[in-house]
Amino acid sequence: MKKNLNVSLVIFFIAMLIACNSKQIISAQAVVKKQLVPTVTIPAPPGSKGFGMPQAPKPGTAATTPAPPPMRRGGSASVTDPHEIKTMPIDSMSMSDPYILADDATKTYYLTGSGGGIYKSKDLKNWTGPYGAYDTRGTWMEGINFVAAAEIHKVNGKYYYAASFGDRKELVDVVPRRYNIYRHQTMILTSDKAEGPFKLANPDPNYDYLPHNWDIIDGTIWYENGTPYFVFVNEWMQTIDGTMEYVKLSPDLSKTITEPILLFHASEAPWALEMVGNREMTFGLKLNGWVTDGPELFRTKTRKLGMLWSSWGVGRYNQGVCYSESGTIDGPWIQQEKPFVGDNSGHGMLFTTFEGKRLLVIHHVDGDGPRKPRFYEIDDSGDKLVLGKRFNP
Repeated sequence: MKKNLNVSLVIFFIAMLIACNSKQIISAQAVVKKQLVPTVTIPAPPGSKGFGMPQAPKPGTAATTPAPPPMRRGGSASVTDPHEIKTMPIDSMSMSDPYILADDATKTYYLTGSGGGIYKSKDLKNWTGPYGAYDTRGTWMEGINFVAAAEIHKVNGKYYYAASFGDRKELVDVVPRRYNIYRHQTMILTSDKAEGPFKLANPDPNYDYLPHNWDIIDGTIWYENGTPYFVFVNEWMQTIDGTMEYVKLSPDLSKTITEPILLFHASEAPWALEMVGNREMTFGLKLNGWVTDGPELFRTKTRKLGMLWSSWGVGRYNQGVCYSESGTIDGPWIQQEKPFVGDNSGHGMLFTTFEGKRLLVIHHVDGDGPRKPRFYEIDDSGDKLVLGKRFNP
């Protein structure tokens, strides 16, 4: 009798566990299937100026066309789209977030950035392009006409294209009375050639490198002790205080193998100012918070680990720098008191010319004009970068 009672109790508890698990599964499915409802966004005050907003016409000129709905930085760089190829001097180019690969194999400089197209040069002065960079047919990125902060890295004889793709058709999260988050990921594509065409490194055409409902931008590739890392931004428009984070990548860079690890928040930098308090408006919206942009890691000649990154502060856009106290990617990251470069300049990276000169390339804005690439000489012989004179190729 006692044995039968024990058996009955065991059966009862098993049934209860199954029922609870079933409820949890049903509940999880309900969350997944829940329809997201777009939130109300708060417009910028009349007369505001800011990133992604139309500028007032200069005296004697026609009024500017109203800006389209927010699409952030970028344009199309698919190999399937037509591109008018031109050769132009660097001073006449307009580009946000410039990135240069100095490719020893071809003795050619490859320039890309927001817009995603590729330009080629032998002397840093005259550039030919834009060439189509990627082939995303058959993936979730097919047909997307937006790409931002593209980079080209050479790793073990292969070339990798890291760029942020935004899909305005899929709403993935909402921050009530603030912002609607559409699918936005930095992806890694690969090619045997620096000029591409670059194709998705992961075999899953719907793959996301980072959490699907996060607003991700500006991912960059970094190697430390033979391990590849993906350092990226979780956008301030979603988090309010923008973050810099990383994940580890598989050896072939085709997927992430860890959960994201937080490195720092934008507000930790003394020079980074809160956007509304600094009278900065973005895409015509009144969004409070602190911005993280454009991580680029480097080591000085003394092996000091540093990171370039950008935010908004005095003089508008600023190029900042911080250094790892431990000498590893895990930091802690110590922010410098002042910007490395101010004057509405930023989103920079370092590279070495074929003649051995160390340079910083950033974008800079004069007045209300377009963003343009600009070079500076850099001394990285000590524990910290020293900004040199402007370099004119």
